[in-house]
This record gives sequence, structure tokens and C-alpha cells, in this order.
Amino acid sequence: MTYNRLNSLLGFACGLIATCVYIATVEKTVSWWDCGEFIACAYKLEVAHQPGAPLFLIIQNIFSNLALGNKGQIAYW
Repeated sequence: MTYNRLNSLLGFACGLIATCVYIATVEKTVSWWDCGEFIACAYKLEVAHQPGAPLFLIIQNIFSNLALGNKGQIAYW
């Protein structure tokens, strides 16, 4: 077996293991994307990712303030 083929097989195996672990441990109540993280970061005006999405988070924060302190309605707004 050549080095390139061994390298490719090991890379594929690592990717498959990582995918299986991710699927097995993903939380069932949260979407597959970053919606929950963006909602929490916008409500508290924190940085979601580097470099972040500052305009998007500020606009989200304006709408989350329309919940008038009801934390159950922040995601709706």
C-alpha cells in the first residue's frame, strides 16, 4: 500500500468517525445550524464566531428587545 493511499484511507476513516460521533451526540432540541447560538449571542450582544456577524447580531438584538424581557419570546422575535 502506498503512502498516498494509506493517507487517504486514514483521512476518510477519521472523517467517518468524527461524523458518527457528531450525529450520536447532537442535541435533539436544537437546529443543525447556529440558530440557537446566534439567538443567545444577539440577546447578550456577544461575538458568535470570529470575526462574528456584528450587523446581523445588532439587528437581532433590536428585535429581541421587542420581547420586553420575556425570555420565552426572544427566539420568536
